[in-house]
Amino acid sequence: MSYKAPVEQIDFILTHVVPFPELARTDLYREASADTARAILAEAGKLASNVLAPLNRAGDLHPARLENGVVRTSPGFAEGFRAIAEGGWVGVSADPEYGGMGLPQALNMAVAEMMSGANLALQLNPLLTQGQIEALEHHASDDLKALYLPRLISGDWSGTMNLTEPGAGSDVGALTTKAEPAGDGTYRISGQKIYITWGDGDVTANTCHLVLARLPGAPKGTRGISLFMVPKFLPDDQGDPGVANDLKVVSLEHKLGIHGSPTCVMSYDGAIGWLVGDENKGMAAMFTMMNVARLGVGMQGVGVAEAALQQAVAYATDRDQMGPIIGHPDVRRMLATGRAEVFAGRAIGLACATAIDLARATGDADHAARAAFLTPIAKAYGTDMGIRVADMGIQIHGGMGYVEETGAAQYLRDVRITSIYEGTNGIQAMDLVGRKLADGGDAAMRLLDEVLDGAKSAQGAHPDLAHQLWQAAETLREATHALLDRDMPARFAGAVPYLTAFARVLGGHFHLRAAMAGGAGHQALARVFMARVLPHHAGDLAEALAGADDLTGLSDAALAGDVAA
Repeated sequence: MSYKAPVEQIDFILTHVVPFPELARTDLYREASADTARAILAEAGKLASNVLAPLNRAGDLHPARLENGVVRTSPGFAEGFRAIAEGGWVGVSADPEYGGMGLPQALNMAVAEMMSGANLALQLNPLLTQGQIEALEHHASDDLKALYLPRLISGDWSGTMNLTEPGAGSDVGALTTKAEPAGDGTYRISGQKIYITWGDGDVTANTCHLVLARLPGAPKGTRGISLFMVPKFLPDDQGDPGVANDLKVVSLEHKLGIHGSPTCVMSYDGAIGWLVGDENKGMAAMFTMMNVARLGVGMQGVGVAEAALQQAVAYATDRDQMGPIIGHPDVRRMLATGRAEVFAGRAIGLACATAIDLARATGDADHAARAAFLTPIAKAYGTDMGIRVADMGIQIHGGMGYVEETGAAQYLRDVRITSIYEGTNGIQAMDLVGRKLADGGDAAMRLLDEVLDGAKSAQGAHPDLAHQLWQAAETLREATHALLDRDMPARFAGAVPYLTAFARVLGGHFHLRAAMAGGAGHQALARVFMARVLPHHAGDLAEALAGADDLTGLSDAALAGDVAA
């Protein structure tokens, strides 16, 4: 089964479901017309389908490896990345002043989804580089921008983020990597970082690391963290890679999936680095990078789900067991539910990206608040959904899904990491019920008002769908008010189901918009979502409001199996 980029589905959502057309009416994105968007999607779709997808299996079977201190990538990956770079796809949303296209993040995320569905392990490289570009554009000095941005945007160099340490994962403030001023405007970076995606490779001439480290006398915790640019090769006077910096790849992790993506343990031994942004403000700069990456990871989940679903449909069409199994009710239930969830995840992600673009183009605080609110939802729902659909793909293949030769298992192994990296989905949910509700629920209520208004507008054309959505949105509104009255431990205990419920209501909202704008196929898919996915929100919200007493009342010994404790 060959992956086919879902160009038409993405175009439909951008045209009819999310407010992407508003971008072309702004000065910043006036070039982002419908015709431009379709041309971008079509070309990116060809790259994903024809160039990247054929390399996906080789990346799984022939992982990246470390040889004499150098990372050798999977067969064809260097050529695949070169096609990405030469097409300008690293710089889709980057500043034209440094060689980027300057297009909206919505298009960038659409491209990211297609590349992820084609080859997640390879797509991770440009995703991290794009995040680094965002951080540098917002926080770096003019000299650093002039040196690094053109090379990162062109794909000549690649970028990483270095946060995690053996003793500092989700608790970033516990990091121990040190930065010592050298007295000449540079710093000497020493420490170890783990889980560094594409920390090295042979697909670009230089790998540029953004490293979190602590200056002498810096405050404890995240308030004392600074950010540094630490390249593998120090640029010479012409800006070309010169002598090697004092850093190295210690080892590569052996992982469940994304075998073609080298996940490195990095060691810095007095490596030369340059400060990015202000001292002790590294987390603010890094979050610029991480927020883009988090949305990108959500689209990775959507992309892999699309690929897994395509293969499952093809297998179900060809597999004959008392007739093609695609006609069997339970198989059809799984495929239909998967297709409805993929649509919802894609629409939520593109809505989030469009909100980011509108905030940037207009400076409107409401758009910025919406983008911030949707980011954890897009990341968590997109990736959880991707795992569900990839798992369903194996089930539809039956025993052959458990056999590696079909490739069905690779989708699940690859996508499984997406709910963990760039902030686990539990952390995303806690962010949603904590910081994102810190406005008293204003951003949440504005979203729910839009959902309710949409349901009212659709009552005449689709009364059954509109009524289901209206009821779900009202239930979610009441639950949100109730959650706002809880203390943080109680909120956190129900954070994950609350996020899931919000995502399902938003999914229903976007399905209803599609049913209003589209034909019989979109209307039928909306009915599937309303009947088989949306109703789960009630159970989600019941758990979200259950509080924390039952969890804290169970002792650690009981959790370990000693129920008498």
